[in-house]
Amino acid sequence: MRIRPIMLIAATATAAAIATAGGMATAAPGTPTATPTAHGKPAEAPAATANGAGSADAPVVSGSGSSAAPVTATPAAFTVTSTTTAPIDAGTAAQILASCLGSEASQYHAVIAVRTPVASSDTDGVVVAVNSAGQYVQCESKGSKGSSMSVPATFINDRLWGAGHLVEFFDSFSAPTGAGQFLSLGAGHYTPDVAKVTISYGDDPTQYPAVMAGGAFVHTAAISTDHNAKSFPPAPYVHAYNADGKEIYNQKTQPNVKGAHQ
Repeated sequence: MRIRPIMLIAATATAAAIATAGGMATAAPGTPTATPTAHGKPAEAPAATANGAGSADAPVVSGSGSSAAPVTATPAAFTVTSTTTAPIDAGTAAQILASCLGSEASQYHAVIAVRTPVASSDTDGVVVAVNSAGQYVQCESKGSKGSSMSVPATFINDRLWGAGHLVEFFDSFSAPTGAGQFLSLGAGHYTPDVAKVTISYGDDPTQYPAVMAGGAFVHTAAISTDHNAKSFPPAPYVHAYNADGKEIYNQKTQPNVKGAHQ
């Protein structure tokens, strides 16, 4: 079962070093980002559509996140146990896009293709691709098979922007991976004003860098909560910084505005 946040938000950060090859961002395997000790209470459980971002290095800044419309849930302590991703090779990424997009796959090229730090029953990675018109797609993977939460899969541009139209959100969700264990995943797009995207979770101020390439970002994390059956994973919150290191968007304090293209 996937839990989709109501507001288009991001979900997770990758803690591995990013290498760019052939225009596609990949994360070097086995490179951890942050010490897995980020504890706190999760924000209210998300419950509809959302968006996301990724990461590359260890968390380096502090801040807060942003949440969606509240849903009754039991507060629970949580730990971000991993944000490490591994690259998906170009051939497999092409297969994922082909099964996700069908005949339209040839119009898109992957800019980010990574495996998540933990796998759920139907998700172990994500590929974000773009076409010549600057339109993005987000396809989740299981092995070499791809799928999309959007219908049609290509309709994710101009869906919903954060305040100031600096960050656009694609699909974001959390999926259980075991008792009290969750995969958090999301993606999005950023404008040239943004130099860095990070993700925080729940009420913990720790921020994890997102995977960024080709105007897109991906965030993903393995999260552990207490084993209360009614507890939810924390909501992810997107933060954006300019080239001077100034935070220019904080999803917690600047929630999404009405959907509109830039």
